[in-house]
Amino acid sequence: MTHFGVRHLQMLLLFGTMCVVYALRVNLSVAIVVMTDKTSNPDFEEYNWNEHIKGLLLSSFFIGYVTSQVPSGYLSRRCGGKLLLLISLVSCSLLAILTPLCAAIGNWQLVLASRIVQGVFQGTVFPSTHTILSQWSPVEERGLMSSCTYSGCQFGTFVMLGSSGVIAASRLGWPGIFYISGSVGLLWAAIFKCFGCSSPKECRHLSERERELITSHWGTSELQFRRRSMHPPWTEFFKSCPFWALMTVHCTNNWGLWTLLTYMPVYVKNILNMDIQNNALSSALPYFSMWVLSFVFTALSMWFKKRQWMSLNTNRKLFNTIGHGTPAITLIALGYVNADHVIAAVALLTITVGVSSASYLGYQINHIDLSPNFAGILMGISNCLANITGIVAPLTVALIVTNEKSVEQWRIVFFLASFLYILGNTVFLIFGDCNVQQWNDPAD
Repeated sequence: MTHFGVRHLQMLLLFGTMCVVYALRVNLSVAIVVMTDKTSNPDFEEYNWNEHIKGLLLSSFFIGYVTSQVPSGYLSRRCGGKLLLLISLVSCSLLAILTPLCAAIGNWQLVLASRIVQGVFQGTVFPSTHTILSQWSPVEERGLMSSCTYSGCQFGTFVMLGSSGVIAASRLGWPGIFYISGSVGLLWAAIFKCFGCSSPKECRHLSERERELITSHWGTSELQFRRRSMHPPWTEFFKSCPFWALMTVHCTNNWGLWTLLTYMPVYVKNILNMDIQNNALSSALPYFSMWVLSFVFTALSMWFKKRQWMSLNTNRKLFNTIGHGTPAITLIALGYVNADHVIAAVALLTITVGVSSASYLGYQINHIDLSPNFAGILMGISNCLANITGIVAPLTVALIVTNEKSVEQWRIVFFLASFLYILGNTVFLIFGDCNVQQWNDPAD
């Protein structure tokens, strides 16, 4: 990596955007524990929502989320990713601020509707971000910029989960979780509006030297024009074996991710018997670990590349195996832990979530590897399918865990996630590829 440039500023802006959108995404995971338990803060309204309703609320976000994935991949390529990200930030922030009002006047039904709409707007985030990264990332910095950008997901999750317990126990109560996250989102939208750019072509402050570094692999102006005007080869996407492998590993990864993200506060409260403040901190620690380790794995990957010890294909599959194989093992161990081994449980949760950050150097960036021209659309397709698990996983957990204090029932949940981690990584190892596919470029 050369000197800090405008492309790195865009990376930091995207990092901040990821922090905000994930804070807005997970705020309900901790808040719902307090909203349904008046002993946490008796000064605020308690809602008598059963496990089925809570599972529905936690999964409702993804009902809307999957609907906008593919259209936003296409629109971000046509209109630029910045506009879609701004719309998402503003809309989701306002809806978060209105969540306590929705609960007061419409009970869980209106909260459900609000979460679905938030999901629709957030469905634009990953395809738009992938499109922007494909425009701003030189080939040799692609792993670094992608990993640093998406590490914002973990940092935002850590901050939201870590602060939620303190906020809920304060004078602001559980509504403060939504007010603060929504207000921060509006502030960040203003910052991103001022300094963000969809591509180098839109940036007036980019030096010619940096512009050449970024665009040197784009080809001639004529070829660039033909690429922009080329219609997505939809049939070729779905005939591609490497893309099917990518979609498979994306789906299995998200099952484990969202099982833990949506139900970790519930597990910590009922199995480890922690109060809301300790619950929030214990739930947040794994995501802080994930954020830190994402930089460690990125540095290690870059070191391997510099030493030329392995091909790009081997590099991607190695880190994907680390990011999926380790959680598969630790989840099995977690299934045998109870309240008598709190430290061991927290340690296993931290390792499970933290080491999974290695997969950001595996499948997560593979869309750009396969097709830099259509990376946003590929992300939209695979993220759409993968986040159907965001609907199915919480509902499946709700069906399995009929008694939240049953270690045996949680064991089934963890074993299922472990099996899917192994399955997805195996498919990626056998059928995955990191070479640019023939359908990426327009025909002569």
